[in-house]
Parts: sequence; structure tokens; C-alpha cells
Amino acid sequence: MSEVEVEIGLPAVAPEVPRHTHRHGHARGNRNRLSIVLLLTAVVMIAELLGSLWTGSLALLADAGHMLADVAVLILALMAVWFGARPATPRKTFGYYRLEILAALINGVGLVLISFFIFYEAYQRWFARPVIRGVPMTVVAAGGLVVNLICALLLHRDREEDLNVRGAWLHVIGDALGSTGAIIAGVLIMLFGWTAADSAISVFIGLLIVWSSWHLIRDATNVLLEGTPAHINLAAVEAAIMETEGVSDVHDLHVWTITSGREALSAHVIHAYSISQSALLKELRAKLLDRFGVDHLTIQMETVDFEDEAIHFCHAGTACFQSSRE
Repeated sequence: MSEVEVEIGLPAVAPEVPRHTHRHGHARGNRNRLSIVLLLTAVVMIAELLGSLWTGSLALLADAGHMLADVAVLILALMAVWFGARPATPRKTFGYYRLEILAALINGVGLVLISFFIFYEAYQRWFARPVIRGVPMTVVAAGGLVVNLICALLLHRDREEDLNVRGAWLHVIGDALGSTGAIIAGVLIMLFGWTAADSAISVFIGLLIVWSSWHLIRDATNVLLEGTPAHINLAAVEAAIMETEGVSDVHDLHVWTITSGREALSAHVIHAYSISQSALLKELRAKLLDRFGVDHLTIQMETVDFEDEAIHFCHAGTACFQSSRE
């Protein structure tokens, strides 16, 4: 008996509104919000750059440099959203979804590089003790903080579902922290004349940026390496398949992320004759979607007297590489 490979897609959420319509609408919403954030960020960047030249503040200059990088990554994020909405082609069968993950990875690396620049400048200025105008520095930073908080609110809702938006949100939060630090440093300079506060606050901001960017880099790298999504327990997936009536065994099980919020699964299932293949596939589809949120399944059905002789990667807790011929 030959194997049967079945591709299972998610049925429409409602007859009149299929899932892909929701996804395209979601992408348009992200694009609009990212465009607004890009415009606001560019305005604040110019204001803080001019303010840093006027006041001599490193905190403002660092925040302006951070925003310059933000403008670049927001443009990159918008391009990723635009390309991600393009349909799949024979040469790009999954479309351009992974551009979102690449953009997120670049965002994270960019944040780390900016932090290194902040550390270097803070070190240089700690000994130079430049003259800093505390009052205008505080006013400019306060204006930047207000705009950053508005941008953060615009991106807050979708940050957990879209790595690309999450990268932009982290940049905005970094900007808000930068503005807050500049306000604190400005107040200290006004009250006590402590110009070293500008450098000290800048280092603290840089450390916060490095910490937040690490999580973004880690998650984006895991997706690019087709690692198991953090919220899915592979052993639990295997157990759910095995407990299904009509399944005698499962092997070559893989779960990975195509793009943010869309997981895929492939597996070879040994089918017992106690239930029809169509009924078994329907049961597996419903169970895996309900328990784990996996909506893109590829299941190869096999029988106890026939297993695919191709080489398989082991899964779950088995750290090995074996052939079904053994």
C-alpha cells in the first residue's frame, strides 16, 4: 500500500469571512500604525537632534541616534509587511512571510549596536564633563517622551502576535526610556549642576536596550532555525496524536513557525484500521487546532505493514538520527 500525504488547511472562521481575509486586514492595520509611528518618530528625531546640539546633552543625542535607527527599521518593517502580504508563487511557496522575521532580527542587532555607541560616548563624556543646558534639555526630552508614549500605545496591541511590530515597539520603548533618562538627567543638572548624570543615565538606558533586544534576537533566530515555538510542548503534541483513536504510532514529528502567529506541523502517522483515514484526519485537525493553535498541517498516513523508508529525524525527547529501515 502506498503512503497518502494529506495537506490540511484551516477552515474559514465564518463562511463569509475566511481566515486569509483576517490576516490581510491585520496586515493593513499594522501598516497604518507603523506609518503613523514612523512619521512621529522622524519628527521627534529631528527635534532631539537639534536639541542635543543646542544643549550639549549626550542623552538627547543618544536618543536622537536611536530614533534615526528607528526610522530605518520602521521603513524596513513597513517593507516587510508589504512583502508579507504578497501572495505565494511557485518559487516562493510560503510567500514572503519570513521577511518579517528577518526584519525583526535586524531590529534586535541594530539595538545592540546603538547601545555600544551609547556606552562609548558615555565613557568619553564622563571625563570631559561638558557644559549642558539643563532646562531646554528637559523640555525637549519631555516632548519626546509624550510622542514616544503615543507611539507605544499604537503598537501595544499587536506586539505579542507580530515579531516585526514587536521589534518596532521595543525601539519605541527604548526611545521612551531614553527620553525619561534625559528628563532625569536634566533635572539633576538643573538642581545640582551634576553634568555626569547625563552620561550615567545614558549607560543605564543602553543596558535596558541590550536586555530587551536579546529576547527579540532569540525569538527571531529560533524561527529562522525552524525551532519548536516556545509556547508549544512537542511531547504534549505527540501525546495528543497518540491518544487519538486510530493512531498506533507517530514519527518524524515537527512543529515550526512560518511567521508570527502562524505555526505549521508535519508528521508521519501510523494508521490503524479501527477508523477511516478521513475521520482520523478530521479528528487530528480539530484536536491540534483546539489545543495548540496549529492551523497548517501536513500528515503522511502510513500503515503498520508499510512505513516510508526515507531517513527521518527523531523528535520529542529522542536526540538521535535514525532510518526507518533499521
